[in-house]
Order: sequence, then C-alpha cells, then structure tokens
Amino acid sequence: MKLYGNGVLITLNSKDPVIKDGAILIDDDIIKDYGKTESLKRKYPKAEYLDVEGKVIMPGMINSHMHFYSTFARGMDLKTDIPPQNFEEILEKLWWRLDETMNSEDIYYSTLYALIDSIRNGTTTIFDHHASYGYIESSLDVIAEAVTKSNLRANLSYEISDRHGKEKSKKAIEENKRFINRTKSLNNDFITPSIGLHASFTLEDETLKEVAELAESTNTPMHFHAAEGAIDEINSRKRGYKNLADRLEKLNILKKDSLAIHGVHLSEAEYQILAENDVYLIHNPESNMGNAVGAINLKKALDKDLTVGLGTDGYTTDMFESINVADLLQKHDNSDPNLGGDDIRKIVFENNRKIAQKYFDKKLGIIEKNAPADVIMLDYKAPTPINKDNYFYHVVFGFNGGLVDTTIVNGNVLMENQEVKVLDYEKTIQKCQKQARDFWKRF
Repeated sequence: MKLYGNGVLITLNSKDPVIKDGAILIDDDIIKDYGKTESLKRKYPKAEYLDVEGKVIMPGMINSHMHFYSTFARGMDLKTDIPPQNFEEILEKLWWRLDETMNSEDIYYSTLYALIDSIRNGTTTIFDHHASYGYIESSLDVIAEAVTKSNLRANLSYEISDRHGKEKSKKAIEENKRFINRTKSLNNDFITPSIGLHASFTLEDETLKEVAELAESTNTPMHFHAAEGAIDEINSRKRGYKNLADRLEKLNILKKDSLAIHGVHLSEAEYQILAENDVYLIHNPESNMGNAVGAINLKKALDKDLTVGLGTDGYTTDMFESINVADLLQKHDNSDPNLGGDDIRKIVFENNRKIAQKYFDKKLGIIEKNAPADVIMLDYKAPTPINKDNYFYHVVFGFNGGLVDTTIVNGNVLMENQEVKVLDYEKTIQKCQKQARDFWKRF
C-alpha cells in the first residue's frame, strides 16, 4: 500500500470536494481510503508514505473524443498551392488524404506518441476515433497493442465512411465488427469498443442502416461526427429529412449512450432529440475554433437535459488546455462574461465521468473508496487558497498539462517526477520522428 500525503486533495466527489493537507491510500489497483494526512498515517502505519510536498492530487482526466492518427499532421506540408478555404476543403486536402496514406507503422507510432503525451498531460482515459483507409483491416489491433503497452484506458472505434467508395466502407464496418468480437477476449478494464462513423454527409442511408443493425446485434454504442460543419444539415435536407437529427433517428443511429461529436450546427430541437435518445454530445472547442466552424451553445444544450462532455479532437492531448478554451469560447462567442464557469465544470468533471463509467463499468474520474486508482498529481503552487467553492477556477486559470508531475492508472505509476515510466519515452520519440518523415514523403 502507498500513502500519498501532504497534498491538496481535489476528490470531485460531493462529500469532500477539496481536502487541505489531504492524502490518498492506493492498495494495488484501487483507492482504499482518502482523507487528512495525519489521520491516514495513524490509521495505516504499515503503508509506504510518500510526501507530495503540497502538490494537487486529483482524479486522472478523461478525454471523450480524440484522434490518435492526427499526430503526424503537426507541421506537415499539405503540398498544395492553394490552402484549404473552408471546412470541407480542410477535410479533403488534409484529413482524407492523410488517412488514405497511413500504414500500420504510421498508425502504431502516431498512437504511441499521443499516448505518451496524454500521460504527460494527466489524461488517463481516452475515447479514440480512428481512420486509416490505406490500412483498414486489423488497424484497431495496432492501436490496441499501443494502448496496452501504455497502461491507459481507451475506447476504440473505426470511422466508417463512403467517401472512399463502397468497398472500403464495407471493410470499415467489418473492422468494427471484428474488433467488437475481439474485445470479448481482452481485458475490458482498459479497452472497450464502439462503432465509429464519420459525418453523415459522407454516408449513404444504406450504409447507416447496415451500421444500425451491427450496433443492435452487438449491443454496441456509436461514436459519430455530428454537424461539425453546416454541410451535415444541408445534406440531410437534400435527402428529404427535416434535419440531421431527424435523419439519424429515423435510421436508428441514435443508440443509447452513443457519442455525437461536435454538434456545432444542431438546433435546439435537435439537442432535444439527442437528449430523448440518451445520446451524449461531445464539445471540442479548440478544434471548432481552428476549423472556423463555430461553437455549440452550451447553455441551450444543457437546458435540454443533454449530457455534454468535453474532448480535444486530436487538437491537443492537454485536457486542462481544452477546459480553459471551452470556458473562454462560451464567453466570447455569446458576448456574455457570465457563461462558461460552472457549465464547463459540469461537462468535464461530471459528464465526462458519467460517460466513462458507462463505457468501462467502473467509477472513473473520482476519488472515493474502492474506485480505480486513476490519479494524477500537479506541481501547482496556488497564489490563493483552494477550497470547495473555488477549486474549478484554479483549474481554469492555473492548471495546465505541463504541471502534471505524476500519472497513475489502476495503481500503476506511468509517470513520476515528470519522467514517463512506460513506452521508453526518448526511444519512442526518435522512432516517431523517423516514421513521420517517411509518412510525409508518401503524403
């Protein structure tokens, strides 16, 4: 047993949200106890005591939408005289070309880098959405191998789309089906499946019906892009539907506990449809800003009792950065300084937890007795007191991934004193850079 004490403990539970001079006792893979340091030292005299020297102790972060495969896009030359002018051109000139170029080595090393970066930034559970139309079959196994080596938790899916032709969309469906069946033999503490779908404008009704049948037969939720750009809504109306949500509902895509990603151009009525179908909406503020597609109206979505989570869409692995931007975006986009705040706290610390617990069947994202020991520690020296009423504003204005000192998942120490203990950090970075150069030549 290890007792980490003399810290500021942010539990995120309703009983004791913040404990000064707090401590946490980790026994094998669970949080055995938590409370005041001196009290726990007396209660567990045989536990190994580690003084965190005033660091913040809190649950590991949950990223509810990520693209591991986006790693090699960083700094890449698009090799085009005219840069993308809008969202659709960003997809065509960058992402669809990128995913057709990927091979198994590209997938593996881009995933490894993203996993290491997640560990360094204190993220312990990730929902990944993968596409590699140059390498479809067994691509999720390649990702799963990297995830297993990292000891992080991940939900994996393959992005089904008709954009590269019917033959490849069939193979994408089959890859999801194959991996769903394979996960039955995996350790589901760490890896679970969902069924990936790209934006609806790249999918035919026939394909969506086939996917809905797969979801029903395997009892597996969806992970799909929804109204990131206006084109989803325009395309749905052209096909004879009222809107995107109407199309997805009629084609049985809105399966309970599914993840609808972005939702920038959804109407309030569509928020309501998602909520009625128990579908989660995942907000990705930095990506939306970077692609200049707009932003969801978070207040209106939450007012419809829609469960909204927070992801990064591969734009970053730092969830603290995403929290900060999410807060600022709501204020800026609506010209209202009172927006953001507690709504952002709710989506990242309550809703992401709710979503992760549904997919992994464990009490993730919280510090309480018998919860999995997914814990991080940040070397944050607060200039003002931290208490139950203001801790989130310390998160928004003071925390960032660079402050993460220690990352623990299921009791396994993955990083300590900012030194990554898994995946051989330096060697992996070197191999990743070499693979990226090879990838850029083929792009």
